[in-house]
Amino acid sequence: MTKGLDTHELAHYGERGYVIPSFRLPDDLLARLRLGVDGLLAGYTDVPQEDLANPHMLPPSPDGRPNPFLEAATHPGVLDCVESVLGPDLVLWITRVLCKPATIGREVPWHQDGEYWPMRPLSTCSVWIAIDPVSTGNGCMRFIPGSHRRDTLYRHHVTDRDDVVLKLELDRDQFDEADAVNVELDPGQVSLHDVRLIHGSLANRSGQRRAALILRYMPASAHYDRSLVKRSSGSAFDIADQPLLLVRGADRTDGRNDFVHGHQLWWQRYARGLAVASGSVG
Repeated sequence: MTKGLDTHELAHYGERGYVIPSFRLPDDLLARLRLGVDGLLAGYTDVPQEDLANPHMLPPSPDGRPNPFLEAATHPGVLDCVESVLGPDLVLWITRVLCKPATIGREVPWHQDGEYWPMRPLSTCSVWIAIDPVSTGNGCMRFIPGSHRRDTLYRHHVTDRDDVVLKLELDRDQFDEADAVNVELDPGQVSLHDVRLIHGSLANRSGQRRAALILRYMPASAHYDRSLVKRSSGSAFDIADQPLLLVRGADRTDGRNDFVHGHQLWWQRYARGLAVASGSVG
């Protein structure tokens, strides 16, 4: 029986903007996810491994096995943790496989997710599930604790670097990198972080792959306003076309959230072998 975050974990999330809860993904589901990631990487060789978007939209396997990415995104234990911070009505609006290949995995510069996400009010909890061992050596996520508490977003710029996954980068005078904490995780461990938290990750120069599944949820009281999308984050797919899924509770926006747009388009894109979408990465 799952219960979400306990009092200590919830307080840690509120104060620091992130938490590593006691909940872990079941071993059998983790094994299916690992097989799913291996299949994605084998099938999508023409796109960057660091950023494969919306694998939960893939159909079941030909032999009828369910999509493990959708299983993880709708797992009661995961949803219970997210409900602890966002409330009982939840929308899944994007999933991603982030795989930093051994020795050549690129850096993700410091950024805030909320710089370009179009839900209003700006509210999202990101669930980061380790599929491989995640260490400082292979490019784990790094957080600036407490940076989520400022109401206004920090100042970003578009970088001209070609060795990074994400082109939007935080101005260096906006934070102190000495405050950073490294988020090292065992396979199956989970971290949650707030939409406003400053985070990034270093390049993977080790001999070990770093694969993870990221699930992003917003409260169903928030409006995913596709008209607010004004600029690309450097990926090939338009974030305005994200398919929304109501995964718990009810929509609370009086019909403003569109749960139809983008679904068929994603199926078409997967059929053409495209799996890259815009949005923040960790």
